[in-house]
Amino acid sequence: MTSDSTALAAAVSLAEEHGVEARDPVVLNDSFSLRIHLRPAPIVARVPTVTGWGRARPADALRRELDVVSYLHGQGVPVVPPSDLLPAGPHLRDGFTVSFWTHVEHDPGFRMSPEVAGRALAELHEALRGLPGELPYLGPVLEEPLRLLELLDGKVAPDALARLREAHAGLAERLAGRPPQAVHGDAHPGNLLATPAGLLWNDFEESMAAPVEWDLACLLRTRRLDGRAAVRAYGRDPDDPALRDFLAARGLQGTLWVLIRALRLPSFAADADAALQAWLRDPSGASR
Repeated sequence: MTSDSTALAAAVSLAEEHGVEARDPVVLNDSFSLRIHLRPAPIVARVPTVTGWGRARPADALRRELDVVSYLHGQGVPVVPPSDLLPAGPHLRDGFTVSFWTHVEHDPGFRMSPEVAGRALAELHEALRGLPGELPYLGPVLEEPLRLLELLDGKVAPDALARLREAHAGLAERLAGRPPQAVHGDAHPGNLLATPAGLLWNDFEESMAAPVEWDLACLLRTRRLDGRAAVRAYGRDPDDPALRDFLAARGLQGTLWVLIRALRLPSFAADADAALQAWLRDPSGASR
């Protein structure tokens, strides 16, 4: 049995233990995480596979995500909520961490305008300012890459690894101590779903305490729409020098995760090599 089939079986068995029979499960996405529609139930199981291996404590990330989204949903913010048909998790089963979410029909081909995306992010940030409790300061940006760099030791050329380590150390020093708030963490338009109920934010697995410039860098680097126009619609200048370190950090973070994915899924090896070469040419993150 493959890792993905084992992960699917873990999600199905957990659901069945809570009275949900998934007679026709279908994989919706299999990249960094496995997402499974537990048909006919209106439930999506999310099982971190690549990210679960790359994170020292994957359950912590899912627990934060569930807490953040539950708060936002309770405030009437447009988000894809955790499932209310069974305990949302996080659950541990057969070495996998699993969470359960409400399945929503959405149009993956919907072409969102930059203005809509920028305004939606501004509204999300306003809602997140009321989040109670604390989130780790730039944890997915400053802490997680340390483990990823360890996993890559011996897997990429030593000179390239040295440059990646040096870049991370420099960014960690420059980004320390800036005023934060709760942010989405992965705020690109692919995580804003077009549903019959309107646009819903999704995938808060990297939610953290950070300056809002982090989410703006995620939006600015997207290939799905004109990121510069979206940042202007948010109310910021896309050429603001305050964004530079966050653009570089986003570029580094993305490169590391693509390299890690190729270790687990060799079919992505060519993508990983292209991403590394692009980063080596321009570690500033200014190009996309």
